[in-house]
Amino acid sequence: MNSEDCKHSLAIGVVAFLVSGVLYGCAATGRQSAHDGPNVIPTMGTRGAQCCAMAKAVPRQKALAKTAVRFVGKSRVVIDGRSYNPDCSGFVRGVYASQRVDLFGGLGELNEGNGVGRIYTHVVEHGKIHYGPTVHPGDLVFFHNTWDFNRDGLPNDPLTHVGVVEKVEPDGTVLFVSSLSSGIKRYRMNLQHPEMYKAPDGRVLNNFLRRKQSGDVPGTRYLAGQLFAAFGTLTR
Repeated sequence: MNSEDCKHSLAIGVVAFLVSGVLYGCAATGRQSAHDGPNVIPTMGTRGAQCCAMAKAVPRQKALAKTAVRFVGKSRVVIDGRSYNPDCSGFVRGVYASQRVDLFGGLGELNEGNGVGRIYTHVVEHGKIHYGPTVHPGDLVFFHNTWDFNRDGLPNDPLTHVGVVEKVEPDGTVLFVSSLSSGIKRYRMNLQHPEMYKAPDGRVLNNFLRRKQSGDVPGTRYLAGQLFAAFGTLTR
C-alpha cells in the first residue's frame, strides 16, 4: 500500500467513527466538566504554517464562494425552494447544492451522526483533503474541537465545524463563511499566526470559534487558526 492509500484509509477510518456516532456537529456550545489531564485532539494548524495564498479558481468555485457570501446575515439557506438545516453542515450543503453537488452523496439523510464527518467523508472519496499552501474560493474548511461534541468536558472532538472559503487576503488571512448559533457570518483565520486574535494594527486575524466556558480544561483552544483541521477541494 502506497502513502496515498494509507492516508486515504486512515481518513476513512476516522470518519467512519464520526458518521456512526449519535451526536451532531456545529453546535456553538457544549456541556463542560473538569477532568484530570486533558485528552486533547491535536489540530492540523502546524501543517498549514506556510498557508495561505489564493489559487486560481474555475467558474464553479467562484460561484460557490459568491453563493456563500450571499447568505451572510441570514439564519438559514434556501436553494431551489429547499430549506437546509440552520447549522454549519446544512449551510455548506445548501451552498454546494447551488452547483448541483450533494455533499451527503451516497450517505443518505442525516438522522443520526455527525454531518461534518459525512461531508469530510464525501471529500475524501470525491475530492482532495489538504493543508494549503494555496486555497481556492469555494473550498471547504474543517475544524476540530469547536464545541464539546461528546460531552465529556475535554477538547477531544474531531471534525466539529465546517465553512466555505470566500477568499484569501494579502497577509494570508483566509476569509470564510459559516453558520453558528448567531447566524451565517464571515470569519477569519490566519495559519501563520494561529495564536493571535488581532494584529498590532487591530486587524482580526483569527475569530473565536469556540465559546469559553468556566469549566474548560487546560489546553482548550478557541481561535480559528488553533482549531483548523484541513481544507477540502471538491469542485475543480
